[in-house]
Amino acid sequence: MNWKFWQKNKDTANKKKKTKSREWADAVIFAVVAATVIRVFFIEAYTIPTGSMERSLLIGDFLFVSKVNYGARIPMTPVAFPFAHHTMPITGTKAYYDGIQWKYRRLPGLQDIKRNDVVVFNFPDGDTVAVEAQDRDYYDMVRANGREAVHNAYTIISRPVDKRENYIKRCIGIAGDVLTMKDGLVSVNGKPVPMENTGQIDYLVKFKTSDVNFQVFEEMGFKIQRDIMGLSDDTYNFLGTPEMMAKVGKLDFVTSVKVRTAEPGVKEENVFPHDPNRNWNADNWGPILIPKEGLTVKLDSATIPMYQRAITVYEGNKLEKTANGWLINGQKADSYTFKMNYYWMMGDNRHNSLDSRYWGFVPEDHIVGKALFVWMSYDTDGSFFSKIRWNRLFHSIH
Repeated sequence: MNWKFWQKNKDTANKKKKTKSREWADAVIFAVVAATVIRVFFIEAYTIPTGSMERSLLIGDFLFVSKVNYGARIPMTPVAFPFAHHTMPITGTKAYYDGIQWKYRRLPGLQDIKRNDVVVFNFPDGDTVAVEAQDRDYYDMVRANGREAVHNAYTIISRPVDKRENYIKRCIGIAGDVLTMKDGLVSVNGKPVPMENTGQIDYLVKFKTSDVNFQVFEEMGFKIQRDIMGLSDDTYNFLGTPEMMAKVGKLDFVTSVKVRTAEPGVKEENVFPHDPNRNWNADNWGPILIPKEGLTVKLDSATIPMYQRAITVYEGNKLEKTANGWLINGQKADSYTFKMNYYWMMGDNRHNSLDSRYWGFVPEDHIVGKALFVWMSYDTDGSFFSKIRWNRLFHSIH
């Protein structure tokens, strides 16, 4: 007789059946683990909170962001509460433990980042945050008010790379590109790159008469309260795409349509690289060489303002100025070779976007993923039946 077979049946019969609560607990744990794996390595949902990407992405759009296209980033802060990015939703406390930090690693991806890709990334200036003013750039606040004043007024914290705020912008330049901008027009490697119909900027529109039916512009896609602002009886500021403004210019009651940009040479203090020797503004700047892995730059008064943050904060070196030149990690150096690729990101809503023009390069270890498509779009200003933008459901992102 097979006594082992009998013993096996006896053990099985003696096993206690799982309780309902145990079954529910196992199911919840499995669901959390599975969802976390999908979110970290495959695809993640993202919401558009600001208008910096209008008209390509609207406030209230819900996106799916692919981690697979550029290669999923291995978590750099592995101990964290599931589904919370950096802050717990109710308590407001940290949602991660930064006592354990892993080096930056990324799985192989399907493609490299290309110009004009819409990319989600961690905010480069988000390493330091004023808790009571998290929607403001800490470094901008320090430049405007002084470090001591900011630290006296706010609670200041630091965040690891993968726990910094998520941003979404369009990649304008990739590693090794040389960028310039003149009168609001970007040039990449010497070639002008006009905005497509997804990009918008301010225009000065002059009418022949002050008696204008603005319903005409609403039919063209403008929102009267948001996109059109009166400057005088016959002159208005329009916010629109080049294609929309070309239609405006053809109207018989319009005298002129002109791009409204800052004058070259008029300095804006908060424009990257915050160098007193560069009279740059958001519409006129450059040339800027985007760092590339293996690229070597000379260290001098022209390059240091441009690359100091990349050398120190992003690549973890100590940079010091001495009477005899520069020291990197205590060693005399007259040049530096970059270890990572960097990118230049800008919003499609050119005059209403906090982007690389203000905080500079996006390092490759900050890249989260590629925006794929809008799966839901909710318009808070819409009426009861039109709050959902039905025409944007499963709308692909170009």
